Amino acid sequence: MGVVWLARDELLHREVAVKQVKPPDGLPEQARTVQVTRAEREARAAARLVHPGIVTIFDVTEHDGAPVIVMELIKGRSLADIIDQDGPCTPQRAARIGIALLDALRTAHEAGIVHRDLKPANVLITDRRTVITDFGVAALAGDPSITQSGTVLGTPAYMAPEQAQGGNVGPAADLWALGATLYTAVEGHPPFVRDTFVAILSAQMTQPPDPMTKAGPLAPLLTALLQHDPTARATAAQTAQM
Repeated sequence: MGVVWLARDELLHREVAVKQVKPPDGLPEQARTVQVTRAEREARAAARLVHPGIVTIFDVTEHDGAPVIVMELIKGRSLADIIDQDGPCTPQRAARIGIALLDALRTAHEAGIVHRDLKPANVLITDRRTVITDFGVAALAGDPSITQSGTVLGTPAYMAPEQAQGGNVGPAADLWALGATLYTAVEGHPPFVRDTFVAILSAQMTQPPDPMTKAGPLAPLLTALLQHDPTARATAAQTAQM
């Protein structure tokens, strides 16, 4: 839904990241309005959160009738890039990443915000930080939905069953996504590998995750997080303990 630029803040003399919202050419006006409003909501959501594991929003301005979001520049690689370039993580490294992600998610959930699109591509890792980015489909408590009826937001491979079914999405959905993200980190692929999006979503709602071969001591936790029933899924407190 846009492009992120490396930019320079001329007032404070620092490098920043600038997300310029660029809806696709030919998009109907109603859909364009939805995308722009979603970008503004992303900025509002992230700006409410103060945590080293969540990208900091500095400002929101406008260009050609669309919002431009100014945020801190994170100099690191995404978890998706790390897996692609270096191979799967050890269970120990994945656990450290998971602890950082869980702490950031708990901060968001305490503020009434559910990310809804946690995945390796939205996790940036530096020498000192593990940071969640892109609250573009975040659900805000008290904020009316801006999506059309029947629209499902998120990434299929990391989407909780209740989210895929268009039901109420709460913090438990982010915990499913955390489990799917850590599964990918240690196994090198998502928990449900299928040929089509429809097949992926069907498997997530009816089948257990594909067998784990590299998760080691993380396997019980990943199994507890990837429960179809959100009420049976590991809570944040249980996840932290495990």
